[in-house]
Amino acid sequence: SHSEEPAEILPPARDEEEEEEEGMEQGLEEEEEVDPRIQGELEKLNQSTDDINRRETELEDARQKFRSVLVEATVKLDELVKKIGKAVEDSKPYWEARRVARQAQLEAQKATQDFQRATEVLRAAKETISLAEQRLLEDDKRQFDSAWQEMLNHATQRVMEAEQTKTRSELVHKETAARYNAAMGRMRQLEKKLKRAINKSKPYFELKAKYYVQLEQLKKTVDDLQAKLTLAKGEYKMALKNLEMISDEIHERRRSSAMGPRGCGVGAE
Repeated sequence: SHSEEPAEILPPARDEEEEEEEGMEQGLEEEEEVDPRIQGELEKLNQSTDDINRRETELEDARQKFRSVLVEATVKLDELVKKIGKAVEDSKPYWEARRVARQAQLEAQKATQDFQRATEVLRAAKETISLAEQRLLEDDKRQFDSAWQEMLNHATQRVMEAEQTKTRSELVHKETAARYNAAMGRMRQLEKKLKRAINKSKPYFELKAKYYVQLEQLKKTVDDLQAKLTLAKGEYKMALKNLEMISDEIHERRRSSAMGPRGCGVGAE
């Protein structure tokens, strides 16, 4: 007896339905892998995490800097008060009047600019009316030109608005100028009255002003960093929300695709 060749072992036969289902699942996996949105959102998530960590460190440093300058200012100014003495308290009305005068000056300058702007707008609006009227009068055929009529109406409206704005800004300009003059008069009056105390206390108030500017700048830095941190946290939440949405979308698509063919199979049986 001769030995027979061993029979070739073949994989069990698979029905078409199984193959179709597997192909669909494979397609979905591939689709998930190549979905560019996931990669994009993951990158945003990582980037915003880095931003949050960086901003939190910067914010804490800025707050620490603000606190240390505030402590330094308090100590140095207290030392000066002890050194200078009564003159600091005596000259306070002058330095307050000086601050009020400076504020009044800024307001008066702004009111002057607003008044000049309002005057310019009124002049331009009157020019437009003049052109529109001229155009309507020059029309030989004397036909009613609706476009030019509309332009004339619009320009007339602008002139009325500009006149109101000019009147308002002229009033504000006069008021702020009067306030500035009064504040300057008060400051000069106190300057004469408290001359000795002012000269003696000058180093204290100059140092106080210097620290005030420095602390204002540091406070602005803190506020800016706080805003940037809030923004980074918002971007992190948005990326997380988008990832959840994409994930739900893929699962829903997978569920719908998987249910479809199985439903047909049950009916066929």
